[in-house]
Amino acid sequence: MKRKADVSVESKKPLKKRPKNSLSDDEAKARFRKGLFNQATLDKYTSGYASSTPYKHSVINGLVDDALLRSVRTEIEANVSFTPKETDIYKIHQSGDLANLDGLDNAALSKLPSLLALRDALYSQTFRDYVSHITGCGPLSGRKTDMAINVYTPGCYLLCHDDVIGSRKVSYILYLTDPDTPWQPEWGGALRLYPVTDRAGKDGEVAKTPLPDAVKVIPPAWNQLSFFAVQPGESFHDVEEVYHAASEEELEKNGGRIRMAISGWFHIPQIGEEGWVEGAEEKAARNSGLMQLQGNPDQHDRPQARPAAVGKSESSESSQESGDAALDAADLDFLLKYLAPTYLTPDTIEQVAEHFEEEFTITLPDILHPKFAQRLRAYVEKKEAQALPEDASAIEKGAWKVARPPHKHRYLYLQPGLDKERGSPLNELLEVFLPSRQFRLWLQMATRSVIESHDVMARRFRRGKDYTLATGHEGKPRLELNIGITPTPGWGDEEDDEGDDEEDDEDDDASEASSEASTIHNGKAAATNAKAKAKAKANGNGKAAETKKGKGKAADTEAEDGPDKEDEDELEVGGHEVYMAGDDGDGNEDAAVYKSSSEEDNILFFQAASWNKMTLVLRDSGTLRFVKYVSASAKGDRWDISGTFEIEEQDEAPNEGDAAVGVLDDSEEEFHGFSSSKDSDSD
Repeated sequence: MKRKADVSVESKKPLKKRPKNSLSDDEAKARFRKGLFNQATLDKYTSGYASSTPYKHSVINGLVDDALLRSVRTEIEANVSFTPKETDIYKIHQSGDLANLDGLDNAALSKLPSLLALRDALYSQTFRDYVSHITGCGPLSGRKTDMAINVYTPGCYLLCHDDVIGSRKVSYILYLTDPDTPWQPEWGGALRLYPVTDRAGKDGEVAKTPLPDAVKVIPPAWNQLSFFAVQPGESFHDVEEVYHAASEEELEKNGGRIRMAISGWFHIPQIGEEGWVEGAEEKAARNSGLMQLQGNPDQHDRPQARPAAVGKSESSESSQESGDAALDAADLDFLLKYLAPTYLTPDTIEQVAEHFEEEFTITLPDILHPKFAQRLRAYVEKKEAQALPEDASAIEKGAWKVARPPHKHRYLYLQPGLDKERGSPLNELLEVFLPSRQFRLWLQMATRSVIESHDVMARRFRRGKDYTLATGHEGKPRLELNIGITPTPGWGDEEDDEGDDEEDDEDDDASEASSEASTIHNGKAAATNAKAKAKAKANGNGKAAETKKGKGKAADTEAEDGPDKEDEDELEVGGHEVYMAGDDGDGNEDAAVYKSSSEEDNILFFQAASWNKMTLVLRDSGTLRFVKYVSASAKGDRWDISGTFEIEEQDEAPNEGDAAVGVLDDSEEEFHGFSSSKDSDSD
């Protein structure tokens, strides 16, 4: 692939837009493989589509005339620019919308004649009728074209979604992988389809809910078309990560493992076209949000929140004591089993509280007592060394459960109250330490808040499988806690983790008091620089979020490194947790769709997977949060303890002008929300 491209698909300011070419039946058929339009062939695909599972779909091998498609690929390699895009849901390189080919000047268009010929053939009346016959979806628009070229290089992926946006009717993917180096299934990059179950809710209505494991895997192949009707709450699919090669030599032998495809949609007829129905597009748009499906699908989400309320007497007592050093000797003895002594001195607690009151976030390294941390690490490492079943049903025969539905999140979780993990240090954290009155008192002192309820769980994000997509929080600010217990290196946080739990236990206790100031200083530095680190990630090879404004289908920016160039110095493996500024839009859009921003300041807090590190965030209404997909190239899984603590609402912020994460702070630059336009969830 060329590092610098010569032609932008989007014309900056076309003088006159050409009408799309209207092909005769013979002209259109000549651009496809011979025999494709024979009645027997059409009947075969129609029958196969009707009987396919987990939902109706079709695969046509050898769709386009081979010589034409080879010419298309050559033109793309030489002349089309790609923009790297990364959000919570995907990591790809994408061209502009091929509908904009009509806006190019003659000099630019002369470099892409085969690409233009292919686009016109795909949206010709002849081929639209062919697709319509197979799917039984009714007439399709020839006026509204919607397609782009997507390139997946090693480390790229697209997570689970159903493609339901606006007037989309049929989704398709035409692969342009290297015709002379056949794609191997073990390289990844497959289109994977998810089954859906009908679940009756408390109100008696039925909700369609996708299961966490894909059941149909369609590897890429040269000149292969995969397509399916877009169906709200049913057409769930993803694109498997393109896996890294073991060496540069292997990657070169594999042709770079470049998964190139033209992806797009056929839409319902537009006004003036045959089959147009007044109000049909508006009706389709209203059905686009997954949250508006009948049956209230949220009630079937796992895990469900299980907050435990704090007793009124304790809450009242805590309200009076939260600002004082109210830990007695018995409380300290209990906390010393779990917390590092550094964090139990009055001066340290005061410094933590002052910083948190000012920043509303803080990162505390080496939070656990070394002896307990040593036990915990041994336990986690032992668990990680044990092979896990591939499917969710087999995993859930044990104590761990699988988070679902996959268009929102997927990871393993463990909530308090399960006998199978009793006696383990992980169970102690969940059922003894974190829900304890002593820890809540310490947390109140450290954050100057009053806790009303608590809800904690352990999470495990399997490499090559797990993630959470961006979700918002509505309601009053709440305290969110995370303790990183990831034992493996390579997550981008090693500079803060060096030396954890390495000293002898006798030396630890003796040195805690003398290290108090430096520990809190490091904690402040970690919290204060979180946004700076996130910005560097956003602009570098491991972007936490796409920061270019607008939809993926009209970008004309040339990337510094093209899709054929990997970063050889640092392999980005994901697994970081990100808090981002929310959207001030109309509120009718799916919270699982992450939106990009034109500004870097939309990243409010960023934390890579880590060992023995606690982060505390006061999260305000509207703030988005997600855990990035963990790449199969990671050295291990991401492990953590995640907790939510509802707190007593204060009449006003502790310092005038300050605000919780997600709310504007007059002392800083304004946080910009997301663009109102949607990024393309294209395959």
